[in-house]
Amino acid sequence: MKSMSNPVIDSLKEKEHLSILFVCLGNICRSPAAEGIARSYAEGKGVAKRFDFDSAGLYGGHAGELPDRRMRVHAYQRGYNLTHHSRPVRSSDFEDFDLILAMDDSNYSRLRAFARTPEEEAKVVRMTDFCRSHPNADHVPDPYYDGAEGFEKVLDLLEDSCGALIDTLSNN
Repeated sequence: MKSMSNPVIDSLKEKEHLSILFVCLGNICRSPAAEGIARSYAEGKGVAKRFDFDSAGLYGGHAGELPDRRMRVHAYQRGYNLTHHSRPVRSSDFEDFDLILAMDDSNYSRLRAFARTPEEEAKVVRMTDFCRSHPNADHVPDPYYDGAEGFEKVLDLLEDSCGALIDTLSNN
């Protein structure tokens, strides 16, 4: 995991229950995959009861849709069943979630601009800040216009970062 000194992350380690929101542009590829991977990882570590996971998008044009079929297929091949229905980010998300993870710099900047207070702004963190095996990754790329390799790369990055996220917040 990248060297990350973040007072918000440090304070979350002490909380009994955590709510985590994953955000990408359309909420049909990266963020629902992160939600599914994090949930699966938490279940595998026996800490699922400690977490609530959700995902959302900054673009509402896919609201109500399942994740992209290609992402569902690639995720299923790795043992993840993605059933989330897309929804847009809401202002109440900043109150409802302890941590909001952005997939790329554009998502990060937009989310921080939506925040109404410095405390809400501090809840927004880059997903790749948690990468262990991909220390040079600075964003989770949008695979929408890529082939199979793009979806596989996204899943690799998300498995890495979601694993480290759960381990970090579970003190494992």
